[in-house]
Amino acid sequence: MTTILDGKSLALSLRGKVKAEVETLKAAGHRSPHLAAILVGNDGASKTYVNSKEKDCEYVGFESSVYKLSADTSEEALLGLIETINKNEQIDGLIVQLPVPKHIDSIKIIESINPAIDVDGFHTLNVGKLAINEDTYISATPFGVIMMLEEYGIDTRGKHCVVIGRSNIVGRPMSILMSQAGRDATVTVCHRYTKDIGAFTRIADIVIVAVGIPDFLTADMVKEGATIVDIGITRVDADNKKGYVLKGDVDYEAVKEKSGAITPVPGGVGPMTRYGLLHNTLKSFKKKHNIA
Repeated sequence: MTTILDGKSLALSLRGKVKAEVETLKAAGHRSPHLAAILVGNDGASKTYVNSKEKDCEYVGFESSVYKLSADTSEEALLGLIETINKNEQIDGLIVQLPVPKHIDSIKIIESINPAIDVDGFHTLNVGKLAINEDTYISATPFGVIMMLEEYGIDTRGKHCVVIGRSNIVGRPMSILMSQAGRDATVTVCHRYTKDIGAFTRIADIVIVAVGIPDFLTADMVKEGATIVDIGITRVDADNKKGYVLKGDVDYEAVKEKSGAITPVPGGVGPMTRYGLLHNTLKSFKKKHNIA
């Protein structure tokens, strides 16, 4: 029987633990951890995601600040805002919601964030620490996936894991985490130039997909009993009240019949990504206040 890796329920449970820890910290006289987010432009998915983060912060007892900037905001103005937040000792975490408008260099923006409050884990310093297995902020999505696999007891040691996608935000850190000591998977990274990706996924024990192409992974590309983690989420036009449906990178209904465990979309990796952000913000707060 297929195990549904229910990220929504798991994230709710884990957020409850964060909430309890925040209550303990406040009872000891500490202020609440504070997460700041910058949203540039009017991208619908980004607005929805930032709104969800605000609700998560409220639930666990964090302070949250959202800076909403128009799409024509200059790169210089955005860098100035980031510098101001970097200097604010009352803010423990800062994220700039991606994507940013095309006239803004996203790499320059990421590198301008103080690594100590880079709770998205995108800064070169934090990515480098991850690569050499030093303590750091792990990108929220890969962190959420690792937590999900651990909480559901998915065995990774000695397993063959195929990661489809090589972005600096998801694919690359995911491959590093899966091969690290303690997880000990043998990792293959596939991408758009990989010939016959199915030849790799059909022999994989774990497939992690992050390509942003709806229904990319089909049933004939997976072996019986494999664990399937679907990181992709795309709005597809539909004749309904919203005008769209959310689709993952996996042909869910068909692949579910063959897999041993699988994440749904929505309700799988997404909520765990949001938990990862809370975890990193609390970690930053505790570092700042020398709390073990």
